[in-house]
Amino acid sequence: MNWTMKKNGWALCVLAAGLSGAAVSAWTAEQAAPSPSIAKDTRFFEMRTYYAAPGKLEALHARFRDHTNRLFKKHGMQLIGYWVPTDKEKGAENTLVYILAFPSREAREKSFAAFAKDPEWTTARTASEVNGKLVDKIDSVYLNATDYSPIK
Repeated sequence: MNWTMKKNGWALCVLAAGLSGAAVSAWTAEQAAPSPSIAKDTRFFEMRTYYAAPGKLEALHARFRDHTNRLFKKHGMQLIGYWVPTDKEKGAENTLVYILAFPSREAREKSFAAFAKDPEWTTARTASEVNGKLVDKIDSVYLNATDYSPIK
């Protein structure tokens, strides 16, 4: 290993130490070369996993069914699907997983910003949480389709 490689490696370590884990992940993802197996015509997908507060999963389903889905569509989000785990030890009693699609990451950001400011959403969220919050945690993963995926 030559001095330049050592110096650059050290700088990367110092830079990473100063960033949060999320920032390092985002920085690394932005710097990574895209796989040649990513479809050229892929939409931008987001897989979201909601972990409902104890006893609140059915209320969360109702909020999606009665309000959220319509508002997602209103703000340009394409609903791909919603799922719950089948096994108790994998979260069947408190987990909702869904996937949305967007033309691009920028479109995703614009859609969610508009959704978050929508008075219908804030009213629905407030009403649904009158007896306590519905969601304890949300995980989000951004995805691109592969060139062999039937869904792009």
